[in-house]
Amino acid sequence: MTDMIDRLRAVPAPPPVLPREREEQLTHRQREILDELGRIFDKGFVDVTMAELAAQLNCSLRTLYGLAEGRNELVMMVLDRNLRKIGRAAHGAIAPDMSAVDAVRSYLSAATVAVSDVTEEFARDMAAISEGLDLNEAHSNYLVDVTRSLLDLAVARGEIDEVDTGAVARMVAGLGRDFARPEVMGQLATSPKIAADAMVDVVLEGLRRKP
Repeated sequence: MTDMIDRLRAVPAPPPVLPREREEQLTHRQREILDELGRIFDKGFVDVTMAELAAQLNCSLRTLYGLAEGRNELVMMVLDRNLRKIGRAAHGAIAPDMSAVDAVRSYLSAATVAVSDVTEEFARDMAAISEGLDLNEAHSNYLVDVTRSLLDLAVARGEIDEVDTGAVARMVAGLGRDFARPEVMGQLATSPKIAADAMVDVVLEGLRRKP
């Protein structure tokens, strides 16, 4: 297990939107506001002003501007905090006695929680702003890098045959993000998470070395 943990720790995470030092200084009310904003943004946000947000949150504009310089920065802050929380849970989903292949499956299944409740309105608005595209790209690349590291370990352990782990990682780690695109969600028979998890299982079973 040590080599697996070492590999995970060696993958650099994207820089946080809200630096750790600043997050530690947030008041209880500021943390509540960030949590509440997540529910508001699910309904879409590009047409919502800071004043309207303050009214919905029953707080002052000064309170909101004390958190961020504008609405889009608030969106990035909320999304980044959520993705990092899910990322920590994904790392924790890897058990000591797992094979590397099972670690990939557990890690990605925990990671796709990020798209389990994505609404078409939120996905559409995120795709419309450059900050959203950049943040999603940074977290997606991290997910790919972690997946590739685990797949490299699976090859080294003889769990799967030699394969282009970079290509496989980019395919399976990107499924959740791809399925959560607004133009794709409506074509799925299930949710983006369920569809992504099912396709990951298909790919991993095909890779696993048979006795």
